[in-house]
Amino acid sequence: MSGSKKKIGFIGLGIMGKPMCRNVKKAGYEVVVFNRSKESVRELAAEGAIAAASVAEVASQCEVIITMLPNSPEVREVCLENGIADHAKAGTMVIDMSSIDPVQTKEIGAELAKYGVEMMDAPVSGGEPGAIAGTLSVMVGGTKENFDRYYNLLMTMASSVVYVGELGSGNVAKLANQVIVAINIAAVSEAMTLAVKNGADPKLVYEAIRGGLAGSNVLDAKIGKMLEHEFQPGFRTELHIKDLTNALNAAHVTSTALPLTSQVMEIMQSLKAEGKEKEDHSAILRYYEKISNTSLNSSCFTERP
Repeated sequence: MSGSKKKIGFIGLGIMGKPMCRNVKKAGYEVVVFNRSKESVRELAAEGAIAAASVAEVASQCEVIITMLPNSPEVREVCLENGIADHAKAGTMVIDMSSIDPVQTKEIGAELAKYGVEMMDAPVSGGEPGAIAGTLSVMVGGTKENFDRYYNLLMTMASSVVYVGELGSGNVAKLANQVIVAINIAAVSEAMTLAVKNGADPKLVYEAIRGGLAGSNVLDAKIGKMLEHEFQPGFRTELHIKDLTNALNAAHVTSTALPLTSQVMEIMQSLKAEGKEKEDHSAILRYYEKISNTSLNSSCFTERP
């Protein structure tokens, strides 16, 4: 973004939004913050951010507004029903960094345009560690002119910011990412279950295959959780369910067949039915262990009694 730094509004200060906002502020931008839960607002205000009492207050003060919200309904509410459209000045830029349905992104963008408000979608990958470290990967949809204008702002939160195409394309890229990750975790779970059921040490199988074509970032990132049965979330299963729901919705609109995604969705839904939706998505392994009557736990390579 060329010229003087503009005042940045930040709406949504959850597990991702709060550290992202901190990184924007650390880069020298003045930030105006709002969140339904006031604790995060008070915390950031104590660090020098400007606390806002409402979305409308953010919209009236800022030329650039970043939203980091749970899903499409919340983004629609904030943009169209709860402040931005009615209170933002013409020419305001909304950068939605939430992961939502790209069909909804296009609809929200079209409505905002009627008020003279522009929009980009810029969902992220990298989880809470990437948000804290400022090393997120950002996938951006919108005009190339706006991408170039706000590239430096986005880079305050990221190590990679890539232009994908027109509005909605950022969320298409994010959904593609989530489809690949989900199917990859299921494939790792399936393969390692095969290994342990046939008497092989899954840790050694991992070491044998990680350098070949089967190697992947997902394999390296998730095998430790699987071997130790340590499913504290880096990315909760319930959030991946949300992303796959959006992927399947987008697929249905465009008559795109996603049979593998549908299968993994059913696996994740079975975990949710067992109350494990807040565990890391690597808990997909639990499904395979259950149907194969085995355990991958590295401290016990024997089948369950």
